[in-house]
Amino acid sequence: MSAEIEDLLNGVLKIRQPEENEGPRVNMDTILLAHFTKPKFSEKILEIGCAHGAVSLILAKRGYLMQGVDIQPHLIALASENAKLNGLEDMAEFYTGDLRDYKKIWNAQTYDRIVVNPPYDELGGSNRSPSDPLAAALHGTACTLEDVVAASKYLLKNRGHLDMVMRASRIGELFALLDRYNIEPKIMKTVHPKQQSTATIVLVESMRAAKHGLKIEAPLFVLGSDGNETPELLEAYKIQEKC
Repeated sequence: MSAEIEDLLNGVLKIRQPEENEGPRVNMDTILLAHFTKPKFSEKILEIGCAHGAVSLILAKRGYLMQGVDIQPHLIALASENAKLNGLEDMAEFYTGDLRDYKKIWNAQTYDRIVVNPPYDELGGSNRSPSDPLAAALHGTACTLEDVVAASKYLLKNRGHLDMVMRASRIGELFALLDRYNIEPKIMKTVHPKQQSTATIVLVESMRAAKHGLKIEAPLFVLGSDGNETPELLEAYKIQEKC
């Protein structure tokens, strides 16, 4: 594990990240997912595939009670250490579990909201990382996108929310799975490296057992025409107040 403590959100949080090849590290997608998620007061929230806890801890810092689960024990240990490092151990609880055993671990309709950054690729969709921890996080060796959606259908209450960040090229696959499991996409935001470029990632908020109706928000551009990071991106790096 990395002994170095790094600043997150301009120093609002301190975090220890996994060593190279020992797990995913915080990136822009992490920050954008935490910013995109807009829970209501008193919601019971689960982060699936929480790794070393960055998204959960950002939300905990905003005042939300969080639970995080990951299949990799060394990352859960790091997430718990990060919670203590930031004085958030009463706000964020982390435990090891295999999402595919969701019916053995949880009761049905336990959560109001699930937050997840699922593996962007699956076996056969890209070259597998030689690192097992990275392969689980990036290439779906521990669960597929359908595993995530199926578990979310079971875990969410009716009209509960599923917040995801996804590679843009897989958005059609995601929407097909959501439809199959009666989870309706309600809000979508595309993220583009710069103006005039195609989207690389998409943020989606969906609702279990909801009526049809999708709101497509204004796109987020990472860089403006001047080559600098846009105000919209920089806003994501600020801690928001609890709704």
